[in-house]
Amino acid sequence: MLRSPAARVLDEADEPAVQRLLATDPVGACVVAGRVEVAGTSAVSLGAPLWGVGSGGDLDAVCLAGANLIPFARPGAERAAAVAFAERARRAGRRCSTIVGPSATVEPLWELLAPVWGPARDHRPRQPLLAIDGPPAVAPEPRVRPVRAEELDVLLPAAVAMFTEEVGVSPLRVDGGAGYRTRVHELVRAGQSLAWIEDGRVLFKAEIGAVCRGACQIQGVWVAPALRGQGIGTAGTAAVVEYARAVIAPVVSLYVNDFNTGARAAYRRVGFREVGEYASVLF
Repeated sequence: MLRSPAARVLDEADEPAVQRLLATDPVGACVVAGRVEVAGTSAVSLGAPLWGVGSGGDLDAVCLAGANLIPFARPGAERAAAVAFAERARRAGRRCSTIVGPSATVEPLWELLAPVWGPARDHRPRQPLLAIDGPPAVAPEPRVRPVRAEELDVLLPAAVAMFTEEVGVSPLRVDGGAGYRTRVHELVRAGQSLAWIEDGRVLFKAEIGAVCRGACQIQGVWVAPALRGQGIGTAGTAAVVEYARAVIAPVVSLYVNDFNTGARAAYRRVGFREVGEYASVLF
């Protein structure tokens, strides 16, 4: 391993430094920032340790080491952070199902962890990170709305289908899907799950899966297979953008696989622009 500053477990005293770092890129750091804003920086309140690299009251990088391993580093510090986080992760052992975050940190981190944690089930090194900070460029689908609590059982099969199609495995394989159902229910209850539901059938759905003060992140965009190619995904995503900017955060983001040319074209039509790049490693 290369010589690098060691990563340490952060605590409540580090919260101001963490927030300063994450505020440098609310879109790229949205997932971690949202968790910190709600729960702070102690491992107990977060439900997972937050690792940090830095000195003198400032941090160069953080990494949330929970069900997903999510690193974030300031520009220029990515490789040193990857070395520090890889050393910590090797000692802790793999407990995550995914490594995900800005590719400049994820890629060198995975390069170091692959000999120990590999092979991965899937590696997606180039996932454009997109954002929009104004009204959508196409007309929103007016029938897309927040899902009601009593519609959870209608929504759930579509959510499972989306997850299985995107990730390659069913979310029901662990604990019979109880944890996944709880997560879907939480998003519905928070008003962060939107769908076009007609005659008890989901035609389009998406979640606002991460929220921080400056930005939010759309996840889980899905169109019923028989209806694809008709513009429903474009108009539906525009409706989610309109809702999110009005109710949740001024900047709306998402990331997409580079090989998904159809989705990328749809997001361009909505008005998203590329602002960075993510990478994911799936186990």
